[in-house]
Amino acid sequence: MNENGRWIVLEGAVNVRDLGGLPTVDGGVTRSGRVLRGDNLQSLTPADVNLLVAELKLRHVIDLRSNTEVRLEGPGPLTDETDVEIHHHTLFAEGGLFTDAASDDPPEEELDERALPWADAERLDPELRVTGHYYGYLRDRPDSVVAALRVMAHGDGAALVHCAAGKDRTGVLCALAEEVAGVTREAIVADYVATGERIAAIIERLRSSDTYRVDLDSKPADSHVPRAEYIEHFLEILDTRYGGPMGWLTEHGWTADDTAALRARLRD
Repeated sequence: MNENGRWIVLEGAVNVRDLGGLPTVDGGVTRSGRVLRGDNLQSLTPADVNLLVAELKLRHVIDLRSNTEVRLEGPGPLTDETDVEIHHHTLFAEGGLFTDAASDDPPEEELDERALPWADAERLDPELRVTGHYYGYLRDRPDSVVAALRVMAHGDGAALVHCAAGKDRTGVLCALAEEVAGVTREAIVADYVATGERIAAIIERLRSSDTYRVDLDSKPADSHVPRAEYIEHFLEILDTRYGGPMGWLTEHGWTADDTAALRARLRD
């Protein structure tokens, strides 16, 4: 972990950080060393693996990538670690799109009032298109969302949640986990936006893979930057429809015991 206490410096990944140290609504902070977030882990070096597994006590990896991504990328180095359990919970409906790197516009039929209650599809701006993708994770794969959060809550040792860039799918899951833990909305947004500090390095890494290069090159570089309004709009949808993220989780099987377990993991 580097000098600011949250970024974890690795040779084979560039967007790995700890969810510890975030301020909570009751004046506390989240606990370090329990939940990490990251980008693609395929290129971790032996030194990286040693840091994560031996020093940081990584025991659970929550892989949010699609089935296609996992198949094309092949097994990563952490799959060989007997102390680490891999939990694959794709957030896609597996209908063809297999990367979150490009943030492509969703199909027109997905841009209805279910995802974007205040907007007409024909005049959606980029912020609302991204928000539509984020809500789509919850609409299409609520099973994966809840299961991934339960790994964070109930697992021993440290858990690391990741996708390709560690930006969109990982950003949504971490925002939900932080909400359960009582992190302030300002801190949730700031954690989401922090990926922008590493976006050039993230894109450079993903471009080295045939899995992601075409999607990345189909969009201008500026379109990959995480912006505060993206996650703010997503959370506003949940506030409006469910009274907040906790309302959505409860409707999809999340229990009081799950909440207590995740708060115990992430709270001092």
